[in-house]
Amino acid sequence: MIDQSFKGFTSDPRKIDVEKGQLRFFAHATGETNPIYFDEEAARAAGHSTLPAPPTFVFSLALGAPPTRGNLLGDMGVDMHRILHGEQSFTYHHPIHAGETITLTTTTSDIYEKKGGALEFIVQDTKAENAAGELCVEMRVVTVVRNG
Repeated sequence: MIDQSFKGFTSDPRKIDVEKGQLRFFAHATGETNPIYFDEEAARAAGHSTLPAPPTFVFSLALGAPPTRGNLLGDMGVDMHRILHGEQSFTYHHPIHAGETITLTTTTSDIYEKKGGALEFIVQDTKAENAAGELCVEMRVVTVVRNG
């Protein structure tokens, strides 16, 4: 059983820089064809200051800047061989652009079980803010732990 005391725990803020190469690589890897994700002139013509982050890119940012304590599944005693990616969602508020520094904070908002504890669910919400303190993206990830 996952220790319920982790419910409500919020990570320390962590900062990560958004790089043009990362954005282009992610756009290419996800099959994006819109030139605003590859060509700065196209991005500016579309109203962006430079290359914008493609949808779902904040997940890569979070992988690049994992929480240092508390919100890690290992801290919760989760056997990483028993996890499944259950769900992921994004709410977009403000675009992220190349050259920005993004601050991420992650809260373990819920831990619950189903099927008599055979399945446990960890719900983690991450907020991504730019240097001006504007909320850019909210991401929710649900991890499923298979027990037994």
